[in-house]
Amino acid sequence: MTRRPYLMLGLILLLTALAIWVDSSQRITIINPFNQKTLVDRNVATRLGLDLRGGLQTLLEADLPADADITSDDLGVTRQILENRANALGVSEVVMQVAPPRRIVAEFPGISNTEEVVASLQQTGLLEFVDFGTSPLEPGTVIQTDYGQSPEASATAKPEATATAPVEPSPTPTAIAPPEAAATPAAETPTIYHTVMTGAALDTVNVVRDPTTGSYEISFILKTDAAQLFADFTKNHIKQYLAIVLDKKVISAPIIENEISDGRGVIRGGFTSDSANTLAVQLRYGSLPIPVKIVESRTVGPTLGEESIRRSMVAGVIGLTIVILFMALYYRLPGVLADLALGVYAVTSLMLFKLIPVVLTLPGIAGFILSIGMAVDANILIFERLKEELRAGRNLRQAIDLGWSRAWLSIRDANFSTLITCAILYWFGNTFGASLVKGFSLTLALGVLVSLFTAIVVTRTFLHVVLDNVKFAEHTRWFGIQENPR
Repeated sequence: MTRRPYLMLGLILLLTALAIWVDSSQRITIINPFNQKTLVDRNVATRLGLDLRGGLQTLLEADLPADADITSDDLGVTRQILENRANALGVSEVVMQVAPPRRIVAEFPGISNTEEVVASLQQTGLLEFVDFGTSPLEPGTVIQTDYGQSPEASATAKPEATATAPVEPSPTPTAIAPPEAAATPAAETPTIYHTVMTGAALDTVNVVRDPTTGSYEISFILKTDAAQLFADFTKNHIKQYLAIVLDKKVISAPIIENEISDGRGVIRGGFTSDSANTLAVQLRYGSLPIPVKIVESRTVGPTLGEESIRRSMVAGVIGLTIVILFMALYYRLPGVLADLALGVYAVTSLMLFKLIPVVLTLPGIAGFILSIGMAVDANILIFERLKEELRAGRNLRQAIDLGWSRAWLSIRDANFSTLITCAILYWFGNTFGASLVKGFSLTLALGVLVSLFTAIVVTRTFLHVVLDNVKFAEHTRWFGIQENPR
């Protein structure tokens, strides 16, 4: 007997031990024994979805005039960007669904910091490059721009800043007059500044440090078409101010010294490392096509809760027990080895769920339970071919190799067709905001991939290690075969 099956057995046992360690841990920490530095420190606690754990439910609405034209495409892109931002905060399995014509319903399962999520949604990350003419405003000033304004609103407002008509700075912290000045004409005609372009023109965004001062800056590169617009504007507005405005608040108002033709620039604003990275994440995931506001936000309890988890676990244990008993009683010794491989499959799948991590909703748990039954399909095909080869007079080594090779085409086609179905379901869930469908397809696909590994590697290794030295003619009943081979 060669050493290869024993080498593979050692690797399988090592993988199983690792999986059991991860499955039984809430946090894994690995320390370098030589210098005592922490190599890995990660939370691997099981994550449950909103239907099992509860969380935050938020209703968002387009923050534009009622008569503004809002397309379904813009609303869909806004939903996708907000979902990406929420995932960047560590909130997984976010459910965001478009509610036409101007609303988005968002659900965040099991969040620990409600205020952080709400604040992230309120900070829409709407970056605007605004023409200030020859008179800048101080950083931190809140202004109004013509971006997203209806023509009627813009017509009744004070004229925007231009190169020939400078705008005087507002004497208050904002460009809108305070309530006590309501009787003055300025309160009735707030200044509307012109937006040259928005953050949608950004191609790449990175945090850098000024080599001279060491301060944090955000460097950006514009898309090709926007770079030409930027070059034309800077060429015609030298010695004037182009403000960088985030969510209507002035970050900085640099003066244009010369034409910027390469589409590259930096945003300076007295950033710290954290604030620069936070802004870069918002801009990197894209500016919202339409600004949004939070209409309603509330914490919700689990709709299914512990009782559903308990019933799902009971169903999983019952199903697993039936599969184990069937394999052991019908296929005898090979069936017992398949049951051991099924144990490797179970602990490995759970390890992947925790490491990826996969947020388990009830449909996700259903996908995993379904994959348990599918995990032995490959073994059944292999064992049936094994029986045929033994009846044909092959020795055990030949029967194992031939049984596996002749069953492989059926195993491949069956599992690949399931993976294609999972991909379609995942696309459907991602396109239409049905995250529960995404969870089901993801856990099922992972289960199929792990089952392929256990069938191709684990079960075959177990068969060789245990059965290569067994004399089939003396132990036919160990294989569920009553007649002797020809």
